[in-house]
Amino acid sequence: QVQRVESGGGLVQPGGSLRLSCAASGTIFKIYAMGWYRQAPGKQRELVAAITSGGSTKYADFVKGRFTISRDNAKNTINLQMNKLKPEDTAVYYCNTGGGTWGPPDEYWGQGTQVTVSS
Repeated sequence: QVQRVESGGGLVQPGGSLRLSCAASGTIFKIYAMGWYRQAPGKQRELVAAITSGGSTKYADFVKGRFTISRDNAKNTINLQMNKLKPEDTAVYYCNTGGGTWGPPDEYWGQGTQVTVSS
């Protein structure tokens, strides 16, 4: 059973930065594309960014130029560097497999990490 543990969220002011991390057991990061997803209250879950095992990346238009996804296969971790944060970025952030055309997320989701952007 693979477990994903997200961390790094918090409360920041608009324009601030946060770095999210996700750790998982097993070989999932070496095999599958991985993505960061987010869900705000009352809204559907959406893909934020994704990265393949080979390092190719994709980003949602609303974070392009502000967020950077990366992975460390040796440690089975993926990261999301978030800069120039906006109140609209407020959501619970999750990591999972896939990323749009790179595959679907796994059925099971972790607890996520809360990101709140507010003055």
